[in-house]
Amino acid sequence: MQTLPNPTKTPNPQPIFDTSIKRRKTRPVKVGSITIGGGNPVVVQSMINEDTLDIDGSVAGIRRLHEIGCEIVRVTVPSMAHAKALAEIKQKLHETYQPVPLVADVHHNGMKIALEVAKHVDKVRINPGLYVFEKPKADRTEYTDAEFAEIGGKIRETLEPLVISLRDQGKALRIGVNHGSLAERMLFTYGDTPEGMVESALEFIKICESLDFRNIVISLKASRAPVMVAAYRLMAHRMDELGMDYPLHLGVTEAGDGEYGRIKSTAGIAPLLADGIGDTIRVSLTEAPEKEIPVCYSILQALGLRKTMVEYVACPSCGRTLFNLEEVLHQVREATKHLTGLDIAVMGCIVNGPGEMADADYGYVGKQPGYISLYRGRDEIKKVPESQGVAELIDLIKSDDRWIEPE
Repeated sequence: MQTLPNPTKTPNPQPIFDTSIKRRKTRPVKVGSITIGGGNPVVVQSMINEDTLDIDGSVAGIRRLHEIGCEIVRVTVPSMAHAKALAEIKQKLHETYQPVPLVADVHHNGMKIALEVAKHVDKVRINPGLYVFEKPKADRTEYTDAEFAEIGGKIRETLEPLVISLRDQGKALRIGVNHGSLAERMLFTYGDTPEGMVESALEFIKICESLDFRNIVISLKASRAPVMVAAYRLMAHRMDELGMDYPLHLGVTEAGDGEYGRIKSTAGIAPLLADGIGDTIRVSLTEAPEKEIPVCYSILQALGLRKTMVEYVACPSCGRTLFNLEEVLHQVREATKHLTGLDIAVMGCIVNGPGEMADADYGYVGKQPGYISLYRGRDEIKKVPESQGVAELIDLIKSDDRWIEPE
């Protein structure tokens, strides 16, 4: 019986998965003492909720944010009086604290306001959908080329003085598109879509470039995370096609409060950062602005983009756990949370211990009832009574000269 030869089997090539994030290359844009983009760490931003006319209150709000790690602070500027107040705010910060990178938020028909406030801040944020107001027509059936050109001319006329002012002062502009406030032309042409958001931003970018101004940061925020993610991905794609390299400011706008607001913001920001998209972030919560900063740093830490706290690795607990894992994790955290840069694992049993915590600097593992095994990396250093576990962990860290006394 004749048999057929076995065909040579070609193994399927295995895809290579890189665990590091490759950030999209962007140009550096200076905002005061901070640089957004250009390979710099992802910058954390927030916004005070004090009335800018309240000089002392605004200074205090800016200072509170800056002291807990907010690197750029935004303030609202709805009128000329608010714009002029920023001169006093900036001066008072210099006198009583230190310079803080400031951004002015300018909205409706804001050319005069923007020109005034550009003298006093490091960056001006404008919203393309509101900067030049386009009165909607209920009976409109189309936009003619002539109408497009006319409105485009008005936009250029009002944007040009601001761009020249910022260019000549070496300051920055954020073109901040909001899904909920697209101009009528964009809504009529593209619908309520990410494409409309991107085209709105590109229209303003091209005017800036024609004036030889490129200190630009772009944002495309939406209150729905999938819309926001799609808009940023499309923007990155379009910029790549057009040879643009502007940094992107990420955020889910109007995310709400509490646990859901934090989850919603993370659901929008984290996938983009994991794709390498994004140079600065803000988590917008309906809470005190100071509550936003820890969420920003937690997102960046979880993705390995910034190291601002101790990284704790802990198993979820199960029937094998040999001690009260939640209580012990709390004790370890309270004793070591000031040791920024360390990775510390707290594992309930030997099954999940050495393997799951292999990347940690130190490990605290339940190995037998009443005793804790302490690890340095993958190496078991000593076994101690459970009651002495936290103290012995501190001693181990001290013996490696990695302990810092808490303030």
